[in-house]
Amino acid sequence: MNNFTHWNEQGRPKMVDISAKDVTQRTAIARSIITLSNQLYEAIQQGHIKKGDPTQVAQIAGIMAAKKTADIIPMCHPIMLQGTDFQFTYQQSASGYELHIEVTVKCNGKTGVEMEALTAVSVAALTFYDMCKAVDKSMVIKETYLVQKTGGKSGTYTHD
Repeated sequence: MNNFTHWNEQGRPKMVDISAKDVTQRTAIARSIITLSNQLYEAIQQGHIKKGDPTQVAQIAGIMAAKKTADIIPMCHPIMLQGTDFQFTYQQSASGYELHIEVTVKCNGKTGVEMEALTAVSVAALTFYDMCKAVDKSMVIKETYLVQKTGGKSGTYTHD
């Protein structure tokens, strides 16, 4: 068990000690894509979603989720985030539309913010679904992934 970073000498789970790591500026960008019907897209554009603007509520939920990531992902360190921002872009597709949700999370810290970005975009997608399900339950949340991360010992990563 000694070869695993998140297990102690007794083979028990542990949070990795980051006390000796340097503080660096860290960013992570994550994306999730949701498919939606023409009917749902038109309802959103015309303001006919009874619960309100689904992207505004999804953005607030995503920001809250980024801040609470360490509470729900067991080995994540609590991080003082310096910024969390979302972009929502609709794109026409062969079967209707896709909503691309992208979040950028930033901090100056000893550990990365990839999990905060992935949690934020996932919760934003789930919230969007919840806001719109009365109009169309056929939405599909697909392709949630890390787009890019910067900072830290491992440097920059960009999804191909």
